[in-house]
Amino acid sequence: MTAPRDISSLLELMKALRTPVSGCPWDLEQTFETIAPYTIEEAYEVVDAIERGDLADLRDELGDLLLQVVFHAQMAEEAGHFAFPDVVEAIVSKMTRRHPHVFGEARDLEPAEVKALWGQIKSQEKAMRAASRAAAGLPPEPEGRGLLGGVPTALPGLTRAVKLQAKASTVGFDWNDARMVLAKIEEEAQEIRAAMDAGASKAEVAGEVGDLLFAVANLARHVDADPEAALRSTNAKFERRFAYIESSLAAAGRSLQEASLEEMDALWNEAKSTEG
Repeated sequence: MTAPRDISSLLELMKALRTPVSGCPWDLEQTFETIAPYTIEEAYEVVDAIERGDLADLRDELGDLLLQVVFHAQMAEEAGHFAFPDVVEAIVSKMTRRHPHVFGEARDLEPAEVKALWGQIKSQEKAMRAASRAAAGLPPEPEGRGLLGGVPTALPGLTRAVKLQAKASTVGFDWNDARMVLAKIEEEAQEIRAAMDAGASKAEVAGEVGDLLFAVANLARHVDADPEAALRSTNAKFERRFAYIESSLAAAGRSLQEASLEEMDALWNEAKSTEG
């Protein structure tokens, strides 16, 4: 192969990997379903590189994510559904259509007006798709039923919770004060305690925990925080502090298994104090 210069090189590479007999055995046996988890993973690795401010790694992770797009497009082309150029055409057409303030007659809009216009255009597109499917005798799209339709079920739980709540809020089904959401969180925590005290089943307690997480996601939305990003930040903080415990014990010639909970807790507080 020649040195890669544009997307055609990547398309050629993927086609070669998927060529029977001469291609890669692993790549050849993959399907949309088996590749989907890798697609999600690569998207998260892009986010991780961004949050770490590692632009060199971001370049590589964007390449990995682009490979996933090309992989899916290649499989679709083999099945006779569409090809990579169709993917490009679809997104170019969509973005042109959704930016009339750039490519059309709508001009000098404020950011809030742009967001509102985007929503209106999406609603029009959804109605047109529904009409087209009905005319063709096809059933409604699985995610197209009701107000909450269109929120993908494959989204991470906290992200999907926020999107569901945001959709419901458009018709006034929402708290009007973040403190009311905080009170709801306290109520849900009490319900977990009551369930545990009553000897509820694991499934029942898990259900109450789900209610608590949903309420926490709602609070994050009300204070304009991304719950997934907030949790990733806390995960990183936990890793830092736990690594401090581990390294401090190692410096004293001891292992984690040899330390008591009280000792580890004291070291945790030391780590916490050093972060300011």
